[in-house]
Amino acid sequence: MEMHPPEENCRIEALIGAISGRWKLLIIFWLAQGACRFNQLQRNLGRITHRTLTRQLQELQEAGFVYRKDFKTIPPHVEYSLTPLGQSLIPLLQEMHDWAAANAHKLPEEPPAKAS
Repeated sequence: MEMHPPEENCRIEALIGAISGRWKLLIIFWLAQGACRFNQLQRNLGRITHRTLTRQLQELQEAGFVYRKDFKTIPPHVEYSLTPLGQSLIPLLQEMHDWAAANAHKLPEEPPAKAS
């Protein structure tokens, strides 16, 4: 890996800060499959709580990766999709997927437990 000046490394830190956490990359993964309503996204993710999904989606919107479209109907109809910036992460996710598939036998079955 080629080393870059410290100010360029801050860009990497900014990206990691924007997509870090247990759920954000998985949310981006599911939205890469196409626009999705909140409840469908929650079902796709499995064990995520309503509150956590709401917070993660808001943070991804603020970072410019996710777009929220409110159809202004009753009952409410809201869809989430990737912005062009969010779509630009798809090749990175594909590389991560390929790496994980090639190294699956070296990875733990379950993600590490949170430190308390």
